[in-house]
Amino acid sequence: MVEPDGDHDVVPTGEALDRARDHELDLVEVAPDADPPVCKILDYGKYRYEKQKEEQRRRKKSKSMEMKELRFRPRTEEHDFNFKVDHAREFLEDGNKVKAYVQFKGRDIVYKDQGMDLLRRMIEELQEIARIDQQPEMEGRRMVMILAPHKNK
Repeated sequence: MVEPDGDHDVVPTGEALDRARDHELDLVEVAPDADPPVCKILDYGKYRYEKQKEEQRRRKKSKSMEMKELRFRPRTEEHDFNFKVDHAREFLEDGNKVKAYVQFKGRDIVYKDQGMDLLRRMIEELQEIARIDQQPEMEGRRMVMILAPHKNK
């Protein structure tokens, strides 16, 4: 058992509960697998609050990457292309991955080369801030490519 002032002894459960009541605190088992099990005298509400805050800090620190999607068509106009590339740049600078795909509908499937050119232009525009996570490839009627931010940013 560990007391609030940091002292620790091996005592029977009943005595540990009495000491906790004397301090007007709770007896909390912190290491049940130890031999003998380790208990601590503390304010359980405060203990739970601190654990919760620690978990929030850890979750915030290990921010997960989100996958943002951008959809193009084989004949996407220049202005639309530049607008979407600017969005991709923002997503990458925020630390997110970008999934860019060219959607082929109907007879558009014969323009696969235009779709590949579009994705290559996008790579050229973003090469200073992004690396290719997945090379452009066909998935059904879509040509898909995934970009990720450089690790050093």
